[in-house]
Amino acid sequence: MGSIAQQLTTEQQPATAQQQELATMDFEFSEEQLAIRHQIERLCSRYDDQYWLERDQHGGFPEDFYKTMAEGGWLGIAMPEEYGGGGLGITEAALMMQTIAESGACLSGCSAIHLNIFGPNCIVKFGNDKQKAAALPPLIDGTSKACFAVTEPDAGLNTTAITTRAERKGDHYLVNGTKVWTSTAQVADKMLLIARTTPTHECEKPTLGLSLFYTDLDRSRVEVREIGKMGRKAVDSNQLFIDKLEVPVEDLIGEEGRGFYYLLHGLNPERVLVAAEAVGIGRAALRKATAYARERVVFGRPIGQNQAIQHPLAVNWAELEAAELLAFKAATVYDRGGDAGAYANAAKYIAAEAAFSAATQAVMTHGGYGYAKEYHVERYMREVMIARIAPVSPQLVLCYLAERVLGLPKSY
Repeated sequence: MGSIAQQLTTEQQPATAQQQELATMDFEFSEEQLAIRHQIERLCSRYDDQYWLERDQHGGFPEDFYKTMAEGGWLGIAMPEEYGGGGLGITEAALMMQTIAESGACLSGCSAIHLNIFGPNCIVKFGNDKQKAAALPPLIDGTSKACFAVTEPDAGLNTTAITTRAERKGDHYLVNGTKVWTSTAQVADKMLLIARTTPTHECEKPTLGLSLFYTDLDRSRVEVREIGKMGRKAVDSNQLFIDKLEVPVEDLIGEEGRGFYYLLHGLNPERVLVAAEAVGIGRAALRKATAYARERVVFGRPIGQNQAIQHPLAVNWAELEAAELLAFKAATVYDRGGDAGAYANAAKYIAAEAAFSAATQAVMTHGGYGYAKEYHVERYMREVMIARIAPVSPQLVLCYLAERVLGLPKSY
């Protein structure tokens, strides 16, 4: 019969391109990738738990942290080298963001630079040379900040239902409408804006007629109203009221009416980054919980000696390891040009749930002290909620997987 190896070789069917890509995946980070992690750890060590506790209590954009990351060249890690970026992949960007979150910065640190990592992708992919040269270097060197004006109060995740309108008036568009949950708009000077240029009823399908602009955030025409929220006070979230904002025609990215498809280009990278950030938060929480369990003595013994404390933390470790593998599988497939949609969505879902479980368990392990801000874990739990909710709800992720992977009928 021959050896098992010979039988497998003989019977093996031709591999698909994606199977061939996955077959070469390495479960270890390269020396270069590990060097990135070590450098980010070193930079983040300047911003300890007390720093982020103060940001959480008093708010205010973490300008010094942002400047540190900009000076190190990290804001452009995944941007083209010709514009001052690092020219690396989403894998390296995800590793960087996970390391920032794991340092204890959590989403207060990650969200301060999050848009710089994936947001300009649509400009890189669909912008012209003049737009790239004008937009990318300032974002990479930190002299410009942008916000992402997409979501609307009455549309939510149904982007095709947005009502913000951009009407062509000669050499400019006149924009009117409302956006919500726009992060960093308090400090941004630019915005990536999507608006409807053709009414839905005039379009062949609702995904058409939406256009994407990268333009100045003119505060004389855009009222920015901050939303008080549960966590991540350091990075503002806002509602925008846009009244007769003039947007030059040259600020249109790509073709008019194709903005929805340009947005899709950045969805998978964002989901991968959120997954990696969630894993980082979960590990930060687990680190705090295990340290406390070793040190806290009740009834003459460390509480970590009790299986009721040990076992949930062990489960958290296993879940976070699995989530990390899925997140970096998604990143690898994306960087190799494969279809990463299912992996990126699944990674975002699994990582957010695993991290929330770890953060919750960290609070419970600390007992009453877990409720105290000085122990930090309650902040982790509040911030990780964002990863569960945004940029897409867990329910819609499951709908996507059911429809696109399992072949079940669309449910909405």
